[in-house]
Amino acid sequence: MSDEQGSSGFSWFLAGLGVGAILGVLFAPKPGRDTRQDLVSGAREGKEYLRQRSREAADQVNQYVDRSKEYMDKGRAQWEEFVNRGRRFVNDQSERVSAAVDAGKEAYQQSSSGATEEPPAQA
Repeated sequence: MSDEQGSSGFSWFLAGLGVGAILGVLFAPKPGRDTRQDLVSGAREGKEYLRQRSREAADQVNQYVDRSKEYMDKGRAQWEEFVNRGRRFVNDQSERVSAAVDAGKEAYQQSSSGATEEPPAQA
């Protein structure tokens, strides 16, 4: 909303500058040389105002870009952490399932062989 007010204010500034220059030329009790110097001076002031406003706008855009980079970096880091957590969880579950399958195979082999020996102690 402040950008809209700034551009609107700038438009009014330019309109006022133009109207003031025209009225100044029409009703100036000064000689032509003085009037021309006043117009040149007003144009220089307008030019400097434009430079200043463009610098401010560029600074503001740079701030927005820097903030968006920070947010993207934070989001990327969070996403990578979530992915790593998921990978660790899947790996842990895979190891547990593999261990359970191996234990099931061993139990089946022992029961199918009919061996009455005690199962070996697990470490």
